[in-house]
Amino acid sequence: MKQTTVGAEILEPYAEALMSLAQSNNLTGRFGEDVAFILDLLKTSPELQQVLANPFVKPESKKAILRQLVAPQVHDFVLKFLLLLVDRRRIFLLEPICKQFQALLRKLTNTVLAEVTSVVELTEPQRQAVIEKVKTMTGSQQVELETRLDPELIGGVIVKVGSQVLDSSIRGQLRRISNTLTSFT
Repeated sequence: MKQTTVGAEILEPYAEALMSLAQSNNLTGRFGEDVAFILDLLKTSPELQQVLANPFVKPESKKAILRQLVAPQVHDFVLKFLLLLVDRRRIFLLEPICKQFQALLRKLTNTVLAEVTSVVELTEPQRQAVIEKVKTMTGSQQVELETRLDPELIGGVIVKVGSQVLDSSIRGQLRRISNTLTSFT
């Protein structure tokens, strides 16, 4: 998801403030886990996203929902941060703020994000092979995999790291063969 300049100007300070809080309390790992939990919760519950983004839902109702859903799972500082977003009427930016925080955390830990698309869920040995390949490609110490399924690939995988794309899918191979054959005619 690309942010507009205005959106980026608003969300980056919040993500940086959360990172600063995490670093000053030596909780970057814990906050990273909490943010991943929140993003997963938002991903699996579109209704929650709608309620948080709805300006007609009262702030106290939003806070009560957040307390009920995330309080037992996240650090108290993270919960207070979420409540602050509600107070500042920025809770609708929760997902991009969390993603920006993850980007800051990856930068801090020299971790790259590899987006892997495959037809079926990767097995653990396949995941490890992709991680090792990405480490070799990027020279990074750690790799975070974000996987998604696409049955149109037919087989193989597509790995995207930043602007680099490694397409070893059957669909990609067929497209390259088609382009080669077309260039001969």
